[in-house]
This record gives sequence, C-alpha cells and structure tokens, in this order.
Amino acid sequence: MTTEPISEPETTFRSSKGRTSLVVLGATVFVVLGAWMVIDHTTVKATVMGAVAVLFFGLCDCLAIGRLLRRRPELVLTGEGVTHVMLGSIGWTEIAEVGIREIKVRSSTQRVIELVLRDPVAYLARAPRMARIAGKANLRMGFSPTNISATTLPVDAETVVAAMRRHHPELRVRR
Repeated sequence: MTTEPISEPETTFRSSKGRTSLVVLGATVFVVLGAWMVIDHTTVKATVMGAVAVLFFGLCDCLAIGRLLRRRPELVLTGEGVTHVMLGSIGWTEIAEVGIREIKVRSSTQRVIELVLRDPVAYLARAPRMARIAGKANLRMGFSPTNISATTLPVDAETVVAAMRRHHPELRVRR
C-alpha cells in the first residue's frame, strides 16, 4: 500500500449556478414566510417560529448567495487530498473512508458525501469556524464532522466519489 500522491491532474468542481439559484430561491421564500409570521403576531409560537425561520433561512440564503458570487471552486481533488470551500483542506491520510449518506427531512432527501476521518478531534481543532460549529453538531448526532453536500455541485455524489478514487486508489468507499 503506497501513500505517494497520484499524478492525476487536479479535479475541480465549481458550484452549480442552477442548483444554487434554486437554493437561494427556496431560502428566500422561507425568509419571507418567517417574516410574515413575525409581523402577523397571531400567536407567540408562530412569532418565535417565524423568527427562527428568518434567522436560519437568512443564513442559508447568505451562504448560497456567497456561493453564487464566489470565483473559487467549491471542491478540488488532488493527489494530496480534498479542498472544500467550507471544510478547508483534508489530506487523504486523514480520511479513513468515504460514503454517500442520504439524509431524509420530511418528504425530501439530501445526499451528502461523508468523509469519515481517522481523528475527527484533530480536524475540528484546525477547521474553519463554520465547519467546526457544523462538525461538532454532526458528531453529537452520530455523523462524521465532514460532509460535502451534493446539492450545489454540478455532478452527482457518485461522480465525486469516483474522482476521489482516481486521485487516491486506496481510498475505502463505504457502500
């Protein structure tokens, strides 16, 4: 088993403008609905739910708009590892395995590429702030702290995992 970098040219994935625009549209609709619930004041519960919706979906909106405006790629794969816009850089030696996880929320399913790390605590100590916050929450729920959403990528999760295997053939893929 070798840990030498593969001479494969880097693989770059930019955000899908169409998919990201749909995320912006959806988040904006929920911000407007939440604001309407706050303004309407029908019940305390509705007002609180509206405020939470405005805050949460407002953050989602800001992140998605940032992805639309960003010039750098969403995800870059090289012989050394993975560089994700939110997660930062993770070397292949840090990744024990990858898998595609489906997260069901009510009637919809979101697919994420889960990077199972050998030492999640070491990663979280150096991770970017937003990745650290989300990663700790993921750990508390029993997931890996490093998940790459396939929603805003221009290709499906299987294509990304196949590209990861091209860059690091020894990579274990959980089915």
